[in-house]
Amino acid sequence: MAKAYVLMNCDLGSEKEIIATLEKIEGVKEVHGTLGMYDIIAQIESENEEKIREIITKTIRKMPKIRSTMTLTRSESEEFFKTSEKLIGMMLGHNLAQAYVVIHCNKGEEYPTLKNLSHIPEVKEADVVFGFYDVICKIEATDDKTLEDITTKAIRKLPNIESSMTLNIINEQDSDN
Repeated sequence: MAKAYVLMNCDLGSEKEIIATLEKIEGVKEVHGTLGMYDIIAQIESENEEKIREIITKTIRKMPKIRSTMTLTRSESEEFFKTSEKLIGMMLGHNLAQAYVVIHCNKGEEYPTLKNLSHIPEVKEADVVFGFYDVICKIEATDDKTLEDITTKAIRKLPNIESSMTLNIINEQDSDN
């Protein structure tokens, strides 16, 4: 299964409309409004990389209110994160605060970083990616303070992390809210 993350900037005030449109695109697994350098993040999955490229270039990049995109393509990597564990927290409704963290790490230390992230319970998924960043992970916590602590006291303290950027998910921008 091919996977990519698309970080987007859009026209001011168009986030909800774009999120609603993106959610209808086949292959878009999840999409959220974010706080930070980017306005929206979308996770795309498909049977192959060609289909991912087609979704991004022929659909997402052609949307009129999207000003810029950055695509992070997942590297084929070991599966450190169990889907069942990720779903349990989401089903229980305990993880009200969520964020994506994009990470620059020391050269050649992407997979050890991925493995280290797998030991942090609040990190629900992570991938080594090609693009401007080396690793991306999704974290979930019961509240914003815990989310902040995980980012600053756990993730940023891992060995081989050069820098990171947190993109907090804005739940009220999700189209179903």
